[in-house]
Amino acid sequence: MSRLKLSISGKVQGVGFRFSAHEKAAELGLRLHGAENKPDGRVEIVLEGEAHVLQEFIDWATMGPSLARVDGVDVQWLH
Repeated sequence: MSRLKLSISGKVQGVGFRFSAHEKAAELGLRLHGAENKPDGRVEIVLEGEAHVLQEFIDWATMGPSLARVDGVDVQWLH
C-alpha cells in the first residue's frame, strides 16, 4: 500500500472537485483520508491504495470534474 498527497491548483473550488474526488476514489477502491479546500484556492487530497491505482487517480486529477480547470497537480508520495 502507498499513500500520497495531491495539491491541485486552478479553478478547483466551488466546482464539485472534492465530491468528484470522493466518487473517483470509491470507484477505484482507494481509501480517501481527506479532501480539503485550502485558503489559497487549492484542493488538497490524501489517498491510500496500490501505487498503480493511485496513478490512475492522479491522471484523473489532472483533468478533474467537467467544471474544473486544473492548472497543476503537485504529487507527494508519503509511503
